[in-house]
Amino acid sequence: MNAVRRGLSSAVVQAFLVVIGLVWMTPLAGLFLSSLRSAEDTAEGGWWTVFTSPGQLSFDNYAALLENTGITQAFWNTVLISVPTTVLVVVVAALAGYAFAWLDFPGREPIFLVVVALLVVPVQIGLLPVAKLFGQLGLFGTIPGVVLFHVAYGLPFAVFLLRNYFAEMPKEMLEAARMDGGSEWRIFTRLVLPVGRPAIASLAIFQFLWVWNDMLVALLFADSSSQPLTVQLQSQIRQFGSNIDVLAPGAFLSLVVPVIVFFAFQRHFVQGVMAGSVK
Repeated sequence: MNAVRRGLSSAVVQAFLVVIGLVWMTPLAGLFLSSLRSAEDTAEGGWWTVFTSPGQLSFDNYAALLENTGITQAFWNTVLISVPTTVLVVVVAALAGYAFAWLDFPGREPIFLVVVALLVVPVQIGLLPVAKLFGQLGLFGTIPGVVLFHVAYGLPFAVFLLRNYFAEMPKEMLEAARMDGGSEWRIFTRLVLPVGRPAIASLAIFQFLWVWNDMLVALLFADSSSQPLTVQLQSQIRQFGSNIDVLAPGAFLSLVVPVIVFFAFQRHFVQGVMAGSVK
């Protein structure tokens, strides 16, 4: 009887999770189906009408999207902003997290407290001062300028997360490596990084999703030649509010990339966040 109850409970939980997953994926599926419909079909009815009239579906909108130089350039700008930012934040945060966790140097604790204090500083506070500084340095309106801003504001959380995760590693393991003649760099690359892979993967997901979906920073720091996909889509809506045949596939392209990244690293996500959030 107990086995039957456990089986029924498990089946109910699984069915509930399946329903939640389907509900969560419905907007994505609706956007994808809308991106395969013409503007005339969209004006006549909702995306669910494709189930009764599948002839509406075609890839003509994506062909038109490839001919829209503004959106295609914005997509590559988004890649050129998101990927370097994520790599720089992960690399610098991993080095700093290891230093704060296991290296003794003057001012280690006060400096780390400053890093933690920076977590509560809103992004909006630094927009105008940094924009003025970037203007003086010739970085305003460029992709490197957008990348540097995201790196600066992503590092406090990244350092905090990885430092706490690295600090949980057994001290004896690192001491044994040092006794065997391992240098700090070798210990970091051959021991700490492999063990810290879950936290690093979860950090990479956080950082990539934040930068990929950002529009506030890009609106201020990117010009027309360096603006990412979020800003370009917003501009297209403002200029051509009825061109759903271009906006729908562009929006789906903007949405599907983060979804793919998340599912690719999801097995590391919860483990890394839970282990690195507390000491």
